[in-house]
Amino acid sequence: MKKLVTISREYGSGGRIIGKLLAQKLGVPFYDKDELIELAAEQSGYAKELLAGAELKAKNSFAYNLSSALSFNEATSGSPLSVNEKLFLATFQAIQEIGKQGEAVIVGRCADYVLRELAGVTNVFIYAEHADRIKRAVEVYGDNADEAKNIVAMYDREIVATYDKARQNYYNYHTGQKWGEFKNYNLAINSSYITEEEAANLIVDYVQHRRYQDEQR
Repeated sequence: MKKLVTISREYGSGGRIIGKLLAQKLGVPFYDKDELIELAAEQSGYAKELLAGAELKAKNSFAYNLSSALSFNEATSGSPLSVNEKLFLATFQAIQEIGKQGEAVIVGRCADYVLRELAGVTNVFIYAEHADRIKRAVEVYGDNADEAKNIVAMYDREIVATYDKARQNYYNYHTGQKWGEFKNYNLAINSSYITEEEAANLIVDYVQHRRYQDEQR
């Protein structure tokens, strides 16, 4: 069984909680935003605050794309990279280092794309019904009820920034793929109809039984 799993998720779907439970069940390290930022900051020398805000800056797709297009030359390498791209690269390299270890659960930060060339990765997408996302945001994440409702509603209307929109723009810009599109993942789970524990068990079962491309030839 190959124990390297990436989890992408909608805001309020419980993806981080499921990922942590999964890591415990598989007996592997768990990497979420905080752990990835810590590792990327240590390896790159960038401030944690810069890395932490990189994804949320993508809440406005036009502004993010524009700022990413405005590049400048590195004095040492001569490589034209925007600040956004440099921050993404720092996280990219940190995830690659984790992938080389061969066993981990990694939540978010385009990990499925970063490790796409690595054999034996299982990519999972977690989503949920809107009402359940609001409920989890209030009861688990501690968000204000009205604010949580606005987060989901604003995502639907695409009027202002939301967590999902930021993740979508960040992912789409840096990967050239579409966030949430089924072909980018091995398994998609609607967490509204099972518990987080059951979702983690379902992924374990999938990892245990899945076949890999090299085994099908």
